[in-house]
Amino acid sequence: MSHLLIFGLGYTAKRIKAAMEARGWRVDGTGSAGNLDFDDDFERVRATIDYSTHILSSVPPERVTGGDDVLMTYGATIQAASDAGKWIGYLSSTGVYGDQQGAWVDESTPTVAETGAGRRNARAEADAKWMELGARVFRLPGIYGPGRSALDRVKQGKARRIDLPGQVFSRVHVDDISSGVVAALTQNSPPGAYNLGDDLPASGNDVTEHAFALLGLEPPKLETLEEANLSEMARGFYAENRRVANGKAKRVLGWKPQYPTYVEGLANLLCP
Repeated sequence: MSHLLIFGLGYTAKRIKAAMEARGWRVDGTGSAGNLDFDDDFERVRATIDYSTHILSSVPPERVTGGDDVLMTYGATIQAASDAGKWIGYLSSTGVYGDQQGAWVDESTPTVAETGAGRRNARAEADAKWMELGARVFRLPGIYGPGRSALDRVKQGKARRIDLPGQVFSRVHVDDISSGVVAALTQNSPPGAYNLGDDLPASGNDVTEHAFALLGLEPPKLETLEEANLSEMARGFYAENRRVANGKAKRVLGWKPQYPTYVEGLANLLCP
């Protein structure tokens, strides 16, 4: 039986777990929703790595130190698994490309870790380390889905419109991430980076305004970044501007997003 070990059963990884179990795979995981404790079950986790056929990490770098806890704790065992030909995967971020002033990026675009451009990017550094292990690295833009979308922000009174002309982002529905990773798992895809984003990079304002329209509400006024008084993390998000190409995932994995734009994605979330 194929056996997948997932480090970090969070929002996205839970969906991957469910999809693989529906295919008859055994799936173990760490985290509050998993059956393994990352910190307390060291020997059990290491043994699970040994007898798993596939290993996927969805654990981001630690916020304070920037280190990858999975690689720092289990790196040698994962390296041995990779050397033995086991499938290795990592959920990364398109933030590794840094600010591209609205230009398109694909998997051949140098990452911040490679160019040294801009502020230190722990995601880019972790991404590079997993690539060295021969992993399938899934670079993800803004993730949305049930409970985490522009519709929810509107309902919670948290939706904003920021006055940044020309600012665009890519995004992806959580179920499209799952289908892309499932395709890579079941086809034994070649190692390397895969961008999993939808077909229509768009401004945050476009998405917010569409969400208000779907709910029959008037959108809020435009605010400057200063007026919005955003958190440091949110301001960092608005400091980067890029469009993410997804052609490689379509060609190599045969992946086709079920929600090719935010229009289809929000319609599904409005009337699931």
